Amino acid sequence: MIVTVTLNPSLDRTIEVAALVVGSLVRGTSTRVDAGGKGVNVARALAEHGTKTRAVLPTGGPDGERLLALLADSGVDVVAVPVAASTRSNVSLVEPDGTTTKVNEPGGPLTADEVEAVVDCVVGAADGADWVVLCGSLPPGVPVDVYARLCRALQHGGTRVAVDTSGPALDAALDASPALVKPNRDELAESAGRPIATLGDVLTAAEQLRRRGAAAVLASLGPDGAVLVSDEAPLTGRSPVLAPRSTVGAGDAMLAGFLSAGGCGRAALTSALAWGAAAVSLPGSRMPSAADLRPDDICTSTVIDRTTPLNASH
Repeated sequence: MIVTVTLNPSLDRTIEVAALVVGSLVRGTSTRVDAGGKGVNVARALAEHGTKTRAVLPTGGPDGERLLALLADSGVDVVAVPVAASTRSNVSLVEPDGTTTKVNEPGGPLTADEVEAVVDCVVGAADGADWVVLCGSLPPGVPVDVYARLCRALQHGGTRVAVDTSGPALDAALDASPALVKPNRDELAESAGRPIATLGDVLTAAEQLRRRGAAAVLASLGPDGAVLVSDEAPLTGRSPVLAPRSTVGAGDAMLAGFLSAGGCGRAALTSALAWGAAAVSLPGSRMPSAADLRPDDICTSTVIDRTTPLNASH
């Protein structure tokens, strides 16, 4: 059982466009709407593969009702916490080469009582879980240490905790020693306070996160694949995508693939890369099924040239 927590879920509308020209009228060629938010995406990906999963999320207003309706047939066990603020909507504009421009609403505020209700539901939902995944941005009104608080409470019960967030919420969560954090390249740079231009920069920044409390770091690097840094030798791998469609949710699919394969080691990294690459090949924020995966195309290695430059247009 893998429980996901999404404090700022969303309706994700993806519009494919022939070309994005700022300041002009842009006509969409297709559109789709998915239940969104990092933790929701992780749960959807796990459910696609038959992995038992439970998603805890606050919902409010008509958009919240639509989000729950989209999840109803997904195979995800949903624990919905009613809140007064309406669930947010996000829009992604995707060009033919997969270039994605995202506009994310901040989300409605949560009251102190609503935050407490979510925390209580998470602790209850996590009973017997192997992993709890704390994902995404925090809506207004939520203390920055909420992930750290949840991490300590869940670890006290013996549950491993993965954190996928950024900024002050990540800084606070590191103090609670999560089992795993999954930053992307920009989040690594923000945390390290320096640009991430080479694989050596990735390793240095990941080790810094480990010294600050994370037991392991899975760094997602877009077209440059991923790097796993833990107590074992660092691993790197790439995930080729022949025809990219959309990057929306690809990092969430990667995290789901990593956890579904045990959450450590080469097999988990291979699974993560396969799931992430498959997600990039699909429209919108659709999560990949087993039929979409190409694990034989994935190459992982402990031999890492620290001088290797990363793709400049990430």
